[in-house]
Amino acid sequence: MKTLFNLILCLMLLLPLASCDDFVAVDLPSGQLTAPAVFEEVSTARAAMADVYAKLRDSGLISGNASGLSVLMGVYADELDYYGDAAAAPQHFYQNSLSATDGVIAGLWNNSYSEIYAVNAIIEGVAASNKLSQADKNKLTGEALFVRGLVHFYLANLYGDIPYIKTTDYQQNSQVGRLPLVQVYDRVIADLVLAQSLLPEEADYERVLPNKAAATALLARVYLYRGNWAEAANEASAVLNSGVFLVPTDLDTVFLKDSPETIWQFKPTADGINTYEGQSFIFTAGPPPLVALRAELISAFEPGDMRRSNWVGSIGEGSTAWYFARKYKQQTNTGSSEEYSVVLRAAELYLIRAEARARQGELTSAKDDLNFIRNRAGLAQTAALTQAELLQAILQERRVELFTEHGHRFLDLKRFGQLDAVLGTVKAGWNASDVLLPLPESELLLNPNLKPQNAGY
Repeated sequence: MKTLFNLILCLMLLLPLASCDDFVAVDLPSGQLTAPAVFEEVSTARAAMADVYAKLRDSGLISGNASGLSVLMGVYADELDYYGDAAAAPQHFYQNSLSATDGVIAGLWNNSYSEIYAVNAIIEGVAASNKLSQADKNKLTGEALFVRGLVHFYLANLYGDIPYIKTTDYQQNSQVGRLPLVQVYDRVIADLVLAQSLLPEEADYERVLPNKAAATALLARVYLYRGNWAEAANEASAVLNSGVFLVPTDLDTVFLKDSPETIWQFKPTADGINTYEGQSFIFTAGPPPLVALRAELISAFEPGDMRRSNWVGSIGEGSTAWYFARKYKQQTNTGSSEEYSVVLRAAELYLIRAEARARQGELTSAKDDLNFIRNRAGLAQTAALTQAELLQAILQERRVELFTEHGHRFLDLKRFGQLDAVLGTVKAGWNASDVLLPLPESELLLNPNLKPQNAGY
């Protein structure tokens, strides 16, 4: 896996840290020459972690730009139609024409493992430091563990069995094999549980640094995907019952930078800049330059659903109308940033808890959580009566609540076992093997221990 792990720690961490933007403002010592120097001062150690967040925002799986999952998995599923360059990455996802030699596949894999390498370097550097306080060590290590769990979680859901990388040892990493999915989840959970114990309770005022609540929220999602229903409900409750993260009634405030619903978000590159999501999804004339919401999604909104009026915009009329995601309202520089890219928010936790409770047979409390989100959107109580009806209602609610947010729709259909039934009817050329992306051919050639290739490729 040479392309993943040939990053040398001193080169990675000692690059000019302007790319860290201003997640945390730092002044680097001008004479810094060796990697250990990064961890002699909290400011430089924080800058190394800030650079990880910048890369997650700009080129990672959860970026809001055209190379992130919000766009890629939106066109792969039944959320988005693609109108952009026919040679660009989203076209391959839209047409189900991915191959193991596709550059976007290698990019997703390599960027992710580079981010994992970076946080492993931080974990090792912090542990070896005798200059940082224990409080600073705990916070930095907790953040790095949180990111390591997050990125592995997404990789596992895209590629299936994957390596779980916990070291910067090149020789070890270059020969690593893939772990079964259940073991990957075990390690993600272990990282997040440890992160919970190390991260502070309080959130920074902009909520751009993950705290204990962020680790708990992500852990709730992982438990849900793993089928640990009681644990998923408990972790969601721990965040929701804290009283810190409130779901506003005004839908137009949900994605503002100071929304009380936000648990964790990315700060833009500079003040005045807003989000990649706004740039990717909003358009002011037709045809759309990149993507538009599919008709199937527009028709999924119930009459009176305020998410349809508040979170969906349109250009044109009748048969010539195009629809776009308008969760983020700003597309251009506004002088002072108004919106940050939200990664974790409280509404998802209500739906996590609703599903976890429903799967345990706790139908009344599951309905309460589902209805809380429905009522916020101006809808009446759910008419679902049985467990099966309630689970289907929750899947539907996730569709209209979490659309264009980091691939939720594709991953939900996959979890519910409905990918073939749904996408097989709306996407030409859909195959059952499309449930997983191909592993990059370049990585299989470098490291045969990653074989076999995923089925269908």
